[in-house]
Amino acid sequence: QVQLVESGGGLVQSGGSSRLSCAASGIIFRLYNVAWYRQAPGMQRELVARINTGGTTNYADFVKGRFTISRDNAKNTVDLQMNSLKPEDTAVYYCNAVDNFGSRTYWGQGTQVTVTS
Repeated sequence: QVQLVESGGGLVQSGGSSRLSCAASGIIFRLYNVAWYRQAPGMQRELVARINTGGTTNYADFVKGRFTISRDNAKNTVDLQMNSLKPEDTAVYYCNAVDNFGSRTYWGQGTQVTVTS
């Protein structure tokens, strides 16, 4: 059974930092491109950051220079370090894994990040 389990998040003050972690099981993690998405109330889910199997990263413009995605294939984890948080970063953050063929996609259950002003 495939599981992506997010941890971290919670309540953070504006300008502060937080780190999210996603632990994967049931897949050969190193063969999956992994990403973090977020969804604010009433909004569509949007890509935050992605790291592919080769370690190449890309970021949404609204987090560039503030967030860093990283992966540890030995631990089957992908982290999102979030710095200089803003109230508009408030959302549920989801971990996502997609195989290289795009044929298998998995999602975590999400973790809430709330940034207070």
